[in-house]
Amino acid sequence: MSDDEEWAFPESLQPNPRETGFDLDRTLDAVVALRAEIPEDAFTASALGTERAGNGVVISENGVVLTIGYLIAEAQQVWLSTNRGAVVPAYPLAYDQATGFGLVRALGPFDAPALVRGSTADCQPGDPVLVIGQGGRAHALKAKVIARREFAGYWEYVLDEALFTAPAHPNWGGTALVGEDGRLLGIGSLLLEEAVDGRSVQCNMVVPVDLLEPILENLLTTGVSGVPAHPWLGLYATDYTDYVVVAGLAGEGPAEQAGVETGDMVLAVAGQPVSTLIQLFRLVWALGPAGTVVPLTLSRDGATLEMELRSADRTDFLKGPQLH
Repeated sequence: MSDDEEWAFPESLQPNPRETGFDLDRTLDAVVALRAEIPEDAFTASALGTERAGNGVVISENGVVLTIGYLIAEAQQVWLSTNRGAVVPAYPLAYDQATGFGLVRALGPFDAPALVRGSTADCQPGDPVLVIGQGGRAHALKAKVIARREFAGYWEYVLDEALFTAPAHPNWGGTALVGEDGRLLGIGSLLLEEAVDGRSVQCNMVVPVDLLEPILENLLTTGVSGVPAHPWLGLYATDYTDYVVVAGLAGEGPAEQAGVETGDMVLAVAGQPVSTLIQLFRLVWALGPAGTVVPLTLSRDGATLEMELRSADRTDFLKGPQLH
């Protein structure tokens, strides 16, 4: 028995089939375990590792599984495991950088039903939800939505509106957020802390499934969303009081190539002042698509520097999938 199978939530935190208005067992079986192997020379290997594990949700009867994209970025091998013991290889179909979603397709028949997608349009803080990982009731958690707000990630990622749920699921990557009607509301992405009533609460950040609908057909047929890629700088930044500080650089990325250094403070983008991470990314993206020249004003050791970065398409740095 694997470590993933040995742990379980306390009975009081697990969903009770007598308290749900839908087929709980079928819903639980729609969530599968996902494991991916990534080449050692992959661009994301140093940050995300070469062996990644999480969850995915079956969203179509022909074996399409929705997950969080970082699990499958540059994956050479992907395997799916169901609650009933089936293990099948899968092919990475797409990783959409803007939403964070990833799609894979099972390369053989497996015994997992598809979960119907819902909408977060009416989802509000306080609403009860389930956060479900593969493994049945033991890995399903009764939770509540505690916040609904914009979110910025240091890897040049912004969601206009993300969902935050608590208590936190410990195996959050690719988990299914399910509403009271049994429909899929989102995919688990991160473990964070959120301020609630003056105290810090550990929670999961969830990407709303609504973001998938406009791009799903393109992702399935072409592997890309059809939306022009954002200009990517290759810098990892963080909010620090009223400043944005460069905390790291992607090797050979535009920022490193231009001479940006860890510890630099970003003061402005194209002359527009910057004080938050969200501001930084939105100002950069407003300049145009990937390839756009991005003027940055930086502060380093008390000196002000002006730089021009030739942005890139992040996917150009990633290895493409290989067919099994």
